[in-house]
Amino acid sequence: MSRTMGTRLSVAQTDLPACFRERFGTSLICLLFLLFAGCTHNTNPGTTPPVASPGEISSSAQVVKVSTPPVSIPVNGSVDANVMLSISPGFHINANPATFPYLIATEVQHTVDPDSGLPFMGKPIYPPPVNKNFAFAEQPLAVYEGEITIKLPLRSPRPGECYNCYLQGAHLSFPITTRVQACDHDKCYPPANIENTIPINVN
Repeated sequence: MSRTMGTRLSVAQTDLPACFRERFGTSLICLLFLLFAGCTHNTNPGTTPPVASPGEISSSAQVVKVSTPPVSIPVNGSVDANVMLSISPGFHINANPATFPYLIATEVQHTVDPDSGLPFMGKPIYPPPVNKNFAFAEQPLAVYEGEITIKLPLRSPRPGECYNCYLQGAHLSFPITTRVQACDHDKCYPPANIENTIPINVN
């Protein structure tokens, strides 16, 4: 009787711990995998838009976006259009005027034949800059950051100023080019000419 029980105990002592160790090891690996997956899962994807890292940036257009809401202009009237720039966090663009002549200032241009019948554009009105210190400059630079708006004064052609003047109810596309150069705290990136059109309704 005692020999049988001794044999059974011996078998239990040699077989069960090995099985336990095998199951425990497998469970531990699964638990660690689940914990790791839970820690790396983004619970709120899409909150912050991805921004190209400095090593991936080949153009300032990657960190500066331009939008142009539509406007309405009366026949023989005028209106201020808005050119809205969105600059990615951690970057800035040079103000207009720029601090130094060698810096590329932010600029909105319109190069269309006056006889096209499109409105005439006055001098753009640039927002006040912020002055900030950067590692690559000996003195503070005038820059734009975040969201800014540039106003474009537009005026309808007067009678005799164009050969193809538009009429009331017309829908126009006013092309513009926004030139920007984006920089971070260490360096600047290749400038870009960003093309847009301003939708104009004539009323």
